Amino acid sequence: MTDEFTHVEDEGEAQMVDVGGKADSKRRAVARGRIRLSAATLEAIAADEMEKGDVLATARVGAIQAVKHTWETIPLCHQIPVTNVDVSFDVDESAVEVTVAVDTVGKTGCEMEALQGVTTGLNVVWDMVKASEKDADGEYPTTAIEDVRVVEKSVDR
Repeated sequence: MTDEFTHVEDEGEAQMVDVGGKADSKRRAVARGRIRLSAATLEAIAADEMEKGDVLATARVGAIQAVKHTWETIPLCHQIPVTNVDVSFDVDESAVEVTVAVDTVGKTGCEMEALQGVTTGLNVVWDMVKASEKDADGEYPTTAIEDVRVVEKSVDR
């Protein structure tokens, strides 16, 4: 079975891939995602007028923390030496877009870290704005996390 699946041993049990024999290389991954919000919430974020505080600053810290702890929450993910994390935001008329770029020098890539940073950053935004997004029925008719994806992956050998 190991010929077919890298994370499954011969007996069918999950395993972490052995990367010990690989040479270190500089690696980068960039992930991106969006959270759709109401116009009023987006205006309040842009004006830094949300009741809970600075939404984007809080989401930045959450995204960075998530990157650094990815190996603790993704079962077969290696703990890697993260050398840099860059978190950026684009607030437009319909959403907040979060982009997370992760750099490492090591034996395996960092795309899971970039994805973890994006999803946590988006979740922090939702947490910070949920009171203003909820309608009279307690629903979130506008709010949606969407289009989370890796947009760049590179290896300099």
